[in-house]
Amino acid sequence: MKWFLASVLAALFLTLGCERAVPPAAKQSAAITNTYAVRGVIQKVEDERTLRIAHEDIPGYMPAMTMPLTVRNTNEIAGLSAGDQITFSMVVTPEDGWIEKLIKIGTAPVSTNAPAKTRPAMRQVREVEPLNIGNGMPNYVFTNELGKRMELKDFKGQAYAMTFIFTRCPFPNFCPRMTSNFGETLRQLQETPGLPQNFHFFSISFDPEFDTPATLLRHAKTHSYNPDKWSFLTGAQIDIDAITEQFGLAAAYRDGTFDHTLRTVIIDAAGKVQQIYVGNVWTPSQLTEEMKKAIAAK
Repeated sequence: MKWFLASVLAALFLTLGCERAVPPAAKQSAAITNTYAVRGVIQKVEDERTLRIAHEDIPGYMPAMTMPLTVRNTNEIAGLSAGDQITFSMVVTPEDGWIEKLIKIGTAPVSTNAPAKTRPAMRQVREVEPLNIGNGMPNYVFTNELGKRMELKDFKGQAYAMTFIFTRCPFPNFCPRMTSNFGETLRQLQETPGLPQNFHFFSISFDPEFDTPATLLRHAKTHSYNPDKWSFLTGAQIDIDAITEQFGLAAAYRDGTFDHTLRTVIIDAAGKVQQIYVGNVWTPSQLTEEMKKAIAAK
């Protein structure tokens, strides 16, 4: 009997130990996963894991878009080039997305980035200069999710991070990741003992026509945001175009959605551009450390 009890306890210990040892990727695979069959044309091979693809409509998920998509197996990209027409599977979990099972089926013209069909091809813009690390941050006027006017100059002496989103963005590696990363970074900062509280976060929509304050508020509430430390902003299109251009973000509106790149910017407490993250590979821990430095800037 003692031997039997010891065996049971040992088995239970091993079972629990294995559960604790399950890597995050394995746990993630057990989460809700959706897979979509997609057709598209490669616009550019960006690196060994990333293709910029103009894909067709994905019924029930997203309209046709042009976007960078990553593979987990670099062998999937071998031999592919711009202009290749492909089929592939798009795999989407609540926190991640990738493509797999790429098959070349022909060739097609690379997109010429034609003007949007449903918005004016021309509109008034401001002439602005690029902003780089070390530059002073100019003032911009926005409207927050509560319908209140906000100006960047009102945050003098505070460090702040800005990222750019639109609320209808469905792919988890893009706008949703920027938003979830902001939420996790705020949690880390607020749990840091003795950290000065002179910081704020801004999620700025480049879709002001759809992302009204009421829409932004509904979106913010789904992310358990703290309005004292995190604002979701909209504004005049001319100002949105100006600030995104200054940081090199491209957002082209096409047939009801956006083809866009990603930028996340840290402004230090002295009002200078401290860091510019291009893309989505930065982590909340990295942003937390950058914000700590930005908070302490004189």
